[in-house]
Amino acid sequence: MNTENLQTKWGQFIPLAIVFFFWGFVAASNDILIPVFKTAFNLSQGESQLVSLAFYIAYTVGSLIYMGISYLIKEDLVNKIGYKNGLSLGLAISALGTLLFYPAANTGSFPLMLSGLFIVALGFSLQQTVANPLAIALGPIATGSQRLTMAGGINNLGTTIGPLIVSFAIFGSNTGGTSIMSIESVKIPYLVLGLAFLLVAILLKFSSLPDKPALVVEAENNEGGIAKKSALQYPQLVMGMIAIFLYVGVEVSTASNLPAYMESKLGFLTQDVAPYISLYWASLMIGRWTGAVEAFTNDMSLQKILRFIAPYLAFGVFLAVNAIAKHDLTPFYIYGLVILVLIAADIASKGNPARMLLIFSVLGIIALLIGMTTSGMVSVYAFTSVGLFCSTLWPCIFTLAVSGLGKNTSQGSSFLIMMIMGGGVISWLQGFVSESIGIQSSYIIGVLCFAYLAFYAWKVSGILKTQGISFDKKLSGGH
Repeated sequence: MNTENLQTKWGQFIPLAIVFFFWGFVAASNDILIPVFKTAFNLSQGESQLVSLAFYIAYTVGSLIYMGISYLIKEDLVNKIGYKNGLSLGLAISALGTLLFYPAANTGSFPLMLSGLFIVALGFSLQQTVANPLAIALGPIATGSQRLTMAGGINNLGTTIGPLIVSFAIFGSNTGGTSIMSIESVKIPYLVLGLAFLLVAILLKFSSLPDKPALVVEAENNEGGIAKKSALQYPQLVMGMIAIFLYVGVEVSTASNLPAYMESKLGFLTQDVAPYISLYWASLMIGRWTGAVEAFTNDMSLQKILRFIAPYLAFGVFLAVNAIAKHDLTPFYIYGLVILVLIAADIASKGNPARMLLIFSVLGIIALLIGMTTSGMVSVYAFTSVGLFCSTLWPCIFTLAVSGLGKNTSQGSSFLIMMIMGGGVISWLQGFVSESIGIQSSYIIGVLCFAYLAFYAWKVSGILKTQGISFDKKLSGGH
């Protein structure tokens, strides 16, 4: 690819990157809203997880609406209106959702708050359906997984910053016990976010992003008569749908139940949990920056060096953001040692998404078991390290699930996006279970999720081999 084409591809990737940032900002901010709403509206732990449920169930509803409209017009909706217009429409829908935060905050209405989050995520559903395959298609297919990894790293820049900004908006800069919680203060950051959605929608309209990438057109033209009629006829996709459901579930529930654990077992104040929520989501950024190094260079020696530089550069971003927020950084330096486990696992995966999924799922199980059986800050670091081991799973599962689908790839993508609802269902399930067996023991739900992901990694390798698909020399790494 010549320099001019490379610059064009990066120019097209930038507006996509902003959209990925938005998803992370809002999703991680929910983890601050959960304990705030729990206190303000006098909710149980299970009821507080309705925040996650309302947000993530919208992805399923959005996908069903998308498929329904496509059926009625007898053509794929995004193929009809174009990828660029699809993203802009999704952003406009999300902007409408943020407007509900104003009356919800003024009237102190929990259902209206949930409705606002639901509509924001409804827009995200359409955005995700378009943006994930588009990120893969903007360049050589061999490095598509790395571009998705890179986009995920930008997503987690949003997840790192989001909790801190929302926490500051609600509690101010005071991290002591005299901070006063105000539901009305929630509306300002979300109204600003809505304005940002609209600005980026306008930016997309004038960007060089294609309405249909060339690789998508080629995939449609080269299928011949061998493709199956439905994406659901491919076992790698059906099993992958369950995998996405459980992956998003364990990723979200680990973080969304962490405040309740730290408050009830370790005596933390709600406003003092934000840096640790930020660390959890920064852990995903750390892992994704590590997994994206091959998108920058084909030099193997340089890749080895970057595998050590990238994670600590991402960790430095986390420390810098928290330093600006005037949080004490002393408790976090030890986490630098945990990152070495991530680097070793990334090297051991040898770029194979199935092997990476297996290794990181096993490490996720180990991290949760340590968190469940220890106490104090050791348990907190164990739970936050789950973010490191979730970091690569999205693109691994996504890549494995849509491999070999051909012209059914966009349909398969829509089915996968639908399963993001796992973030809400699993979070609610863990919150509900915690009321019976305790918040710390409730992380057994996450262990079971990781167990299936390890099984899928083993099973899908055999399925794809029978279809003549191998990744040993092709791909390398995560979401």
